[in-house]
Amino acid sequence: MSTSSTVILDRPNPKVAAITFHNPPANVVVAETAVRLHEIVTDLENDPDVQVVVFKSDVPDFFLNHFDLAAVNELPAPQADEPPIWTDLVVRLSKAPFITVASIRGRTRGGGNELALALDLRYASLENAFFGQPEVGAGLLPGGGGTERLPRFLGRDRALEAILGSGDYDAAQAERWGWVTRALPDAELDAFVDAMVARLASFDKNSLAAAKAAVNRATLPPDGDLVAAFYEFANSLTLPGFQARAAATQAIVAEVGLDFEYRMGEYVARANQQA
Repeated sequence: MSTSSTVILDRPNPKVAAITFHNPPANVVVAETAVRLHEIVTDLENDPDVQVVVFKSDVPDFFLNHFDLAAVNELPAPQADEPPIWTDLVVRLSKAPFITVASIRGRTRGGGNELALALDLRYASLENAFFGQPEVGAGLLPGGGGTERLPRFLGRDRALEAILGSGDYDAAQAERWGWVTRALPDAELDAFVDAMVARLASFDKNSLAAAKAAVNRATLPPDGDLVAAFYEFANSLTLPGFQARAAATQAIVAEVGLDFEYRMGEYVARANQQA
């Protein structure tokens, strides 16, 4: 497999695709991540054989992290009447005619968390998975579906705590709240996911897709709400609240380096105190 991209596609067999996130050291989302994921998902939608797509990471301690805010302006501009590429990506994943499964080890925050929420099944390592939606703490708004999907999974009050508090949640808490499908001991995660993928791949594709579409009718947020959220996020990048906190955050990153990505929930609070 080539590692020239931040996203690696593998096809272990015709019915299964594996997507691996690869942007060390912290697996932040950059424009190439969005573009490559969109290309892969669009191609897989048109593949008559694929039934299950597995998402994982090969970067220790990080599944898929927040957006690199310096790269947001590098995202392709949507054509007239088209949604932003990230919004289109998460909508396509939710509605795809295949089943999406996440095997989560490491931190999953911001845009990365929002992508995980768009997947059908999310299995997390009890010891090594952490989740967060930190935008509000940075003076921003979530733009990839966090404000639309978390209330549906967690309930209004818990979603408000997660979004407004901008903290990190471990896998055990995430499982209790419904943020993930199931949390398992790390030593059992791979075998469990492999068995689930094999089971789903053995079923009839049309039945899987039809059942997913039926559940979608009862559970998905309107596409228009996701489009609006992305533009609200983009606008929040220009507001004074973010500008003041961005300077404080940059100073903290210069001081602590990569540890900022490990303990973002703590450092976001510190940045607000210094803003």
